[in-house]
Amino acid sequence: MTLEAIEKFEEMAGKHQAVIASSSYWGEQSFPRKNVELISRHGSVPLLFWSPWDRPYEEERPPDRFNLDTILTGKWDRYIDQWADAAKAFDKPLLVSWGLEMNGAWFPWSGVHYGGGTPVGAPGRPAGFAGPERFKAAYRHVVSRVKARGADKILWVFHGNNLSFPAAPWNTLANYYPGPDVVDVLGLSVYGKLFADSPWFSLEDALDSSYAELCRLDLDKPVMVAEWGVGEFPQSGDKAAWIAQAFTLFKTKYPRVKAAVYWHERWQNKDETHSNLRINSSPEALRAYRQGVADPYWLDRPRQR
Repeated sequence: MTLEAIEKFEEMAGKHQAVIASSSYWGEQSFPRKNVELISRHGSVPLLFWSPWDRPYEEERPPDRFNLDTILTGKWDRYIDQWADAAKAFDKPLLVSWGLEMNGAWFPWSGVHYGGGTPVGAPGRPAGFAGPERFKAAYRHVVSRVKARGADKILWVFHGNNLSFPAAPWNTLANYYPGPDVVDVLGLSVYGKLFADSPWFSLEDALDSSYAELCRLDLDKPVMVAEWGVGEFPQSGDKAAWIAQAFTLFKTKYPRVKAAVYWHERWQNKDETHSNLRINSSPEALRAYRQGVADPYWLDRPRQR
């Protein structure tokens, strides 16, 4: 991440960004101080996707050395403590999403890899499911250790995917929720059409049910759309209209959404098709994004606490 890249995006978007996202991979065994300081000096709040993931950081791989079992046995406690100490020394507001999109099958910390829907539970206690219970325990372990080190300027984001894969009763957001004492913000990834062979669907189709489920987890916590976007597929649908509608609906239909972080990215798929989510994938898409984000409803800088 560079200041030039941030400024280039903001010039395109026509607005300073209140929240800027970047990653912190466990495979690096370090706290991304350079990135968070850059973002903070720029006048934005860093959102860190803190992922228990080893190189080569490719999706659709099984659990690696940072699997939930080794986290729970304390193998990585020293790293967690060092990361926490660095976050405490940073001493500025920080949003942290640990183990994002756990209800999807593509990341190695997904419940799919840890017994999935196998029932677990002690006599006299509510039954749960093996995969989600293992994730909840690991989330609580990590957050509790960081809190114990005094890193108290972190807001912890419980960050699920809007759709669960597999779409099984055990794989719901509610089953993964680790509890209000270790979660400050409820988060979602919400995307429209991403691939050439997938259907076109509206933001409402993508968000309605997951937003309602997330809000039921806690009646008061704010909601963040921690990732959102849609590809440019003119033969399937109108990206500009999709973006314009999204800005309107975040404001009107989903009032608990207090932040939305667009995934400005483009990549080539294995079948040599491209997924272009960038806000400037077409002049029309860019115009829609600029008009949407220009609304004073969307703050250009974080509010002082």
